Amino acid sequence: MIRLGLIGKDISYSFSKTYFTEKFRAEKRPFSYENFDLKDISEFKPLVDDHNDILGFNVTIPYKEAIIPYLDKLDAKAKKIGAVNTITVTFSGKLKGYNTDCYGFKKSIKPFLKSHHKKALILGTGGASKAIAYTLKKLKIDFDYVSRTPKPNVKFTYESLSVEDIKVYQIIINSTPLGTFPDVNSCPDIPYDGITEQHLLYDLIYNPEETKFLKIGKAQGAAISNGYQMLIYQAEKAWRIWNATL
Repeated sequence: MIRLGLIGKDISYSFSKTYFTEKFRAEKRPFSYENFDLKDISEFKPLVDDHNDILGFNVTIPYKEAIIPYLDKLDAKAKKIGAVNTITVTFSGKLKGYNTDCYGFKKSIKPFLKSHHKKALILGTGGASKAIAYTLKKLKIDFDYVSRTPKPNVKFTYESLSVEDIKVYQIIINSTPLGTFPDVNSCPDIPYDGITEQHLLYDLIYNPEETKFLKIGKAQGAAISNGYQMLIYQAEKAWRIWNATL
């Protein structure tokens, strides 16, 4: 039995375990998939050392950046993005990091994009936001970040963001965990009054299906999308990467 798994923190809700377990069962593959819930990233190396039958990992919040020093090599795209969500383990035990989030995001957002969608706001500056930024550059969509505190290369804080600012950015992407089950009554603190029917709100969260962030946008007439399709696309891309190492 070849093992795969997810590295993260507080990941009992994980999409990946259910998705891959069902996939392997349907395709009659001799693989297993499990969650590796780490309290700290320092637990990763002992995990790898103790499990030499693991072919690869997915990586989720909050370790997409913190995992990088533990890897032997990065794929060119992951290196450019500065975040990893997929890892392969070679037969000699070498770890290589990839980023399939950018692929999943691009494939999932493209059907929603209209000609007036020229500028985007990325809510949050964590590992997930880096793949979003990389993809927006590829799509030639200008973007700015919103963060809780002032940072280099971050144009807005939540306190400084105004209704007029919101009107200028026709795409708003939530890359924070705010609103994830069970904390379904939370959402990013932005001036939602600036959202119109010209806006597209995209939430990387998939549970619940419609977050408070998306519900408010929908009530304002905006187009909305959650992160479920992105997860499927990035998972299938990860699966192709793992298969290539067999």
